[in-house]
Amino acid sequence: MNQNSNQKEWLVIVNPNAGNKKGKKDWDTISDLLKKEKLSFSVKFTERKGQAIVFTQEAITAGFRKIITVGGDGTLNEVVNGVFLNDDCPTLDISLALIPVGTGNDWGRMFGIPLDYKKAIKIIRDNKQMLHDVGLVSFFDGPEKKERHFINIAGLGFESVVVRRTNIQKDKGRSGKLIYFYNLLMSLLSYKNTKAEIIIDGVKSIADVFSINVGNGRYCGGGMRQTPDALPNDGLLDVTIINGMGKFEIIRNLKILYDGTILNHPKIDGYKCKNIKVSSDSVIYTEADGESLGHTPAEFSIIPASINIVYGTKIIQ
Repeated sequence: MNQNSNQKEWLVIVNPNAGNKKGKKDWDTISDLLKKEKLSFSVKFTERKGQAIVFTQEAITAGFRKIITVGGDGTLNEVVNGVFLNDDCPTLDISLALIPVGTGNDWGRMFGIPLDYKKAIKIIRDNKQMLHDVGLVSFFDGPEKKERHFINIAGLGFESVVVRRTNIQKDKGRSGKLIYFYNLLMSLLSYKNTKAEIIIDGVKSIADVFSINVGNGRYCGGGMRQTPDALPNDGLLDVTIINGMGKFEIIRNLKILYDGTILNHPKIDGYKCKNIKVSSDSVIYTEADGESLGHTPAEFSIIPASINIVYGTKIIQ
């Protein structure tokens, strides 16, 4: 098959382990529904972490310009990174769609992409597209500086500790929203706030940080709303900083992590910006789209209107 014909076809990248192996168990159903909607596609199954990045780069080289992710937010993150690491075409030539089988579905929730496969595939068939910003985080892994793109939300501090615990359990075959919530409560028992220097669009401050969320999207952790006003196409990052809150105060206020009122709390600050830098004498760990990364010093920036996504419902201000 030549490159030009590949441009009309979808590449489907399936994470068979996503959602307690739902990617593998439900693939025949998903495949039949794609065929029923007369969507032309080829398929690749990932076998290890990071492989979706490579598959995406290889597909773009082979001429594919339309990619469907069958998996969770982590698989989607890998596909996005594969798009931005490709050397064959501008990122704006690529369109991304999602059939969610993961446990969180946080990015899909923002665009009305349901867990019902039939409905999710009808959205792909209708092919309504919009331009989407993409975030970039630089961080350190030991002495080595690295970068990672993210499409939804990145975090520092407590959030990354919970993500790290959850990912260890996912690797052992245990996942789900309750696992995330359990890890949230368990992490609270030992977590301590960290003094950090934060520079937002050039303005410096010092904070006793519990957590920092940097959002291009609104949802994380299976429905938490830590950056509740974020827009994926405004060219800005939404930043939520939880300052100096003790563990019992956090427990008393758990509901505000979910109900969209988090920015009303007096110890929680919200910003919109294009760049944020965080450094500390102590190590603060980072994550992006639920993928554990390295640690501070870290810098977050935004690449506006840099990829096309297929959506069900569009967020408006």
